[in-house]
Amino acid sequence: MRFFFTFAYQMQTTVLGFYIYELTHSKIAIAIIGLSEAIPAVGLALYGGYIADKYEKRKMLLLVFSGVLFSSLVMFLVTLKGLSGYIHTGWTVPILYAMIFCNGVARAFYGPATFTVYAHSIPREVYPNGATWSSQGWQIASILGPFTGGFIYAFAGGITGNFIVILAFLLITFVLVYRLRKYPPVFIPKESVYKSLKEGIHFVFNSKMMIGAMSLDLFSVFFGGAVALLPVFALDILHVGSEGLGLMRMASSLGAALTMAVMARFSPLGKPWRNLLIAVTGFGLCIIGFGLSRSFILTLIFLFGQGAFDSVSVIIRGTLVQLLTPDHMRGRVSAVNSMFIGSSNEIGDFESGIAAKLLGTVPAVLFGGTMTLLIVTVTWLKTKSLLPLGISDIHTVEVKEQE
Repeated sequence: MRFFFTFAYQMQTTVLGFYIYELTHSKIAIAIIGLSEAIPAVGLALYGGYIADKYEKRKMLLLVFSGVLFSSLVMFLVTLKGLSGYIHTGWTVPILYAMIFCNGVARAFYGPATFTVYAHSIPREVYPNGATWSSQGWQIASILGPFTGGFIYAFAGGITGNFIVILAFLLITFVLVYRLRKYPPVFIPKESVYKSLKEGIHFVFNSKMMIGAMSLDLFSVFFGGAVALLPVFALDILHVGSEGLGLMRMASSLGAALTMAVMARFSPLGKPWRNLLIAVTGFGLCIIGFGLSRSFILTLIFLFGQGAFDSVSVIIRGTLVQLLTPDHMRGRVSAVNSMFIGSSNEIGDFESGIAAKLLGTVPAVLFGGTMTLLIVTVTWLKTKSLLPLGISDIHTVEVKEQE
């Protein structure tokens, strides 16, 4: 399920960014893509977590994917050349933004529901290894999706050919969700929605490790969101076209997937906090290298490294959240995590687009990488006591603090 949805989502993200930039040649237009998805994803995230804890997950996911299928079908029709005479060109981009907004609404409910399904599908003692394999499957889809999208866009039907494949993969996802067993709610709320959501927020903010990992990832992704500017680099700086854009997006995911394969054998959880800081430092350095590069091959290398370091961060943070969250609060904690992490990508895209408009494309990327290194430095100075701790030590400390 996750593989097919991620494949379709990554294809759609790649080709929409390129298509909208081709139509508008505006960096602000790219920024609005991220903002259109982030507003509903952040605004409804906590409520999505509450619903995921309260209601049956399979039915919830079926509704989510029905909405995603509808929005993708509308985008397919809007971009279909045969219907261009029936749709005013001035309405094309606004309609695409509206459908991206709908996808953001779906994401607010998708994340908490899948988090809960995943947590109840494998035993707690194998969470670390399970998180690695799950993330590796996600990364493989993230490799193939952009590559396929860029190839089809350049050689096999453009945006229309892409949406045919996207719709097919979303239909497969819908069928797979339909075949899932039911996941009844563990949490039966006795208090109001407000008090229930407040309980989830309170739990996260009382966990120093959890809030620290989420905050570090939030700000590093926010300032390091160079991926949003890849269409600008592909068209205006490196001059490699849509097929080059597909390779650039693929490079990051390839680095992540290969690193996760290695981490399935050599876990980064021996000293997770130390390794998390090292990973985010490497991420920031690769962003700076990407901004300075004028060689396509060198750019791919830096994007590969950025994905590799980011995957270490994803595994460590995901494992910490899984281990430290009680069953009855998984939906709400996932919602808070989604607000910090999931939507930080889109908000980071918006920040990158605005910064590129104000500072220029390359200075915006260099600024983001530098800010990421500054954030890691401040975090290191404030959390030195966590550096030598292993995963079991951290879990013990967190339990004692919660008591």
